[in-house]
Amino acid sequence: MPAPPPPVTPNPTPAAAVAPAPPAPAAPTPARRGTAVVPAAVAPGGELRVGAKGVALPARVEQRVGARWKRRGNALTAARPATAFRITQPTGRPALRVVGADGVPTPIVKTRVRPLTLAAVGDINLAPRPLGAVAGGDLGGPWRSVGPVLRRADLTFGNLECAVSTGGAPFAKQYRFRGSPAALRAAVDAAGFDVLDLANNHSGDYGAGALLDTVRNVRAAGAEPVGAGSTADAAYRPVVRTALGLRVSFVAFNEILPPEFRATGSRPGVAWSTPDAVRAAVRRARRQADVVVAGFHWGVELATTPSARQRALARAALGAGATAVIGAHPHVLQPVIRSGRGVVAYSLGNFVFPAGSPGTTRTGILELRLAAGRVVGHGLRRATIRGATPVLDG
Repeated sequence: MPAPPPPVTPNPTPAAAVAPAPPAPAAPTPARRGTAVVPAAVAPGGELRVGAKGVALPARVEQRVGARWKRRGNALTAARPATAFRITQPTGRPALRVVGADGVPTPIVKTRVRPLTLAAVGDINLAPRPLGAVAGGDLGGPWRSVGPVLRRADLTFGNLECAVSTGGAPFAKQYRFRGSPAALRAAVDAAGFDVLDLANNHSGDYGAGALLDTVRNVRAAGAEPVGAGSTADAAYRPVVRTALGLRVSFVAFNEILPPEFRATGSRPGVAWSTPDAVRAAVRRARRQADVVVAGFHWGVELATTPSARQRALARAALGAGATAVIGAHPHVLQPVIRSGRGVVAYSLGNFVFPAGSPGTTRTGILELRLAAGRVVGHGLRRATIRGATPVLDG
């Protein structure tokens, strides 16, 4: 038999062409939400500074007003990473955000609007004899009771009624006071003084060189001196400190003898309190700040009511733009009164100072609550001087 034919293998059908899969879409660029940066608190009328981190620039700052967002300040850029604007509301917690160039807003942040607190005290004498054994040992002792209250304030002001120097020759007068740089450093550390008034009748007790040492030692201790300097211009020059966005300017004046302590065009000394000089210095200070505090060394020792001269100088200062007038020298407390938008404390009496005569043991811490151009409220935290140390009542 013939062999069977070989099997026929069919030609394979070519596979259909498969289109390549489209490339996966690129992942979207994540939104740069970032964060807004604001201070914890700002005073009414103060300047609120707002910055941002991680936002697309240029960016804008917005504040929620009712149901709407309103732009505030200038645009944020790489060259200008923060902006500032005034907060006019008296209290509250304004809501803020920053919107980047991509339209993405940061989470809402809030800051607290509250008055700036200024604590002020009367005469501070760091001479060893008034401080007694404290001067040779526990220099922080006089501040143990009152220091925590003073440090809690946003700004602290006091009248430094002594020279602070290791040199100089005593001036020919009945009472001369001189403290050590170490005692001054202890006072500033314990009480947190920001500004110390040198316009008084004791800062020159050991001559011009010691007065200039006092100016330098106050700065070295971390505070700023006011009311004294190497020339009249330096003595009358305002000291400006900023807290809670509020610029507070301090000036200070003396009118208690001896007249040789008065600064002139080229002679070191203290600022003298003629009405014209007071008006000129306060107006200069007002141009630089939102609040002006004017310190005065005036009045009659142990008098519990202000003199006509004190009242006249207070009116001059307030009329020129001062917000608060704070007096010293009588060694006793005198009235604290409201005057329009301001406050006058005619005398805060002794503070760290020997108190031996009737009335001189009563003292206190004047607490002012400040907004731009006005005193929102005030009070006196009363204390009693024991030896030379103020101790809070209660």
